[in-house]
Amino acid sequence: MIGFLNGLLLQKHPPFVLLDVNGVGYEMEAPMSTIYELPAENQPVFLYIHMVVREDSQLLYGFSDQEQRDLFRMLLRINGVGPRVGLAIMSTLNAGEFASCVLNNDVAALTRVPGIGRKTAGRMILDMKDRIDDSFLIQGGASSTRAGEAGQLIQDSIGALVALGYRAKDAGAAIEAVREQGMDRDELIRNALRRLSGYQS
Repeated sequence: MIGFLNGLLLQKHPPFVLLDVNGVGYEMEAPMSTIYELPAENQPVFLYIHMVVREDSQLLYGFSDQEQRDLFRMLLRINGVGPRVGLAIMSTLNAGEFASCVLNNDVAALTRVPGIGRKTAGRMILDMKDRIDDSFLIQGGASSTRAGEAGQLIQDSIGALVALGYRAKDAGAAIEAVREQGMDRDELIRNALRRLSGYQS
């Protein structure tokens, strides 16, 4: 099993990341909290990896620190939560926010995560109650909060572009190309639309 990868960041098209490790390209998915922390393309990067082996595929998921990977693995143990939902949770909520939802029985907040209904949210709270303690509430500090906010902004912008008919991969690439510090959602979408207008397929 692959525990981590240390290489050159070739591409980041949320949620996909491509790393060159000694001439081998490793494609993986990552939560927006990790993608927000990635360096520019063609820069070195170190990611912790969770690997899923199936009959017809081997899937990699990358995380900027062990705490994120640990949370992802905890989420996968919940009945009905797969990698896709796990990434959606971590792209919408940072560790402290997720812990707060669980400890405060906040079903409404969890249902704002794409792919989670009230039944899944309730089951998640029950399953996670005994696995989460107060340390999660302060995990990551202010940087985690900024990453969570930025991840939500990017996810919302990509969703808006997909609703307009663009492919998620193209939308993610355009958002990443035009995003600058301080942009709000509408400005980000407008700039991405200008970039996409030349190559929509």
